[in-house]
Amino acid sequence: MKLQFFKYQGAGNDFILVDNRKTGFNHQQPKVLAALCDRRFGIGADGIMFLQTAEGFDFEMVYYNADGNPSTMCGNGGRCIVGFAKFLGLIEKETNFLAVDGWHYAKISEAGDWVSLRMIDVKQIEEIDGDYVLNTGSPHYVKSTVDLSMKDVYSEGKAIRNQDNFKSEGINVNFVEDFGDHLFVRTYERGVENETFACGTGVTAVALALAKRKNHTGENNTRIKVLGGDLTIRFNYDGKAFNNIFLDGPAKYVFEGQIDI
Repeated sequence: MKLQFFKYQGAGNDFILVDNRKTGFNHQQPKVLAALCDRRFGIGADGIMFLQTAEGFDFEMVYYNADGNPSTMCGNGGRCIVGFAKFLGLIEKETNFLAVDGWHYAKISEAGDWVSLRMIDVKQIEEIDGDYVLNTGSPHYVKSTVDLSMKDVYSEGKAIRNQDNFKSEGINVNFVEDFGDHLFVRTYERGVENETFACGTGVTAVALALAKRKNHTGENNTRIKVLGGDLTIRFNYDGKAFNNIFLDGPAKYVFEGQIDI
């Protein structure tokens, strides 16, 4: 069969998107999905998403990692599928959609290339030897560092991801350097098993972890630079929990086509 696909990227985090409302494509095929995400022999992407119908919502987001396995929430992917939904004419300025971690609300620009995505509330952050572990829809490890531009993120991230306490489920590993007016973040992603140009749930985790470290209560607005561009995290912190968390950033159409399955 021929599969119609669309390619989107959010700050360099790139995805294959499929409108599966009527196609009925059976996406529970890890080897097929991994082949589609392969950068040499397939379309190439950090992950693949299927837009489907869901009662009570504008649509459902079904996300798989580049290895073809089901994944937890993807923030940049969430923004991209909102852009895709606008492209398809499903939504205009706002949306409520269903993802693996539940309900999400988003607002989208008139041009359809900038999305503010509400993330899940976070009530617990674990500290481990000065580093932080938390779940922002996906599990994340946050480690502060210096000279991040020179760091071997692949090797160091892979080592943490494969520690005994994380190996079975996997964890995304974020390295952050604080420049005062912004944070610089690089991320090793499980499922991709490599560094990506951006990670939406990852930069969200970083912003929350550093707010906790600095005890920055109240309304927060954190600027973050990643390899693929700029993102912003807005949230409220009452000293114990985080709510009203928004991930703001680009969601851009790249190209579309058909591929033989």
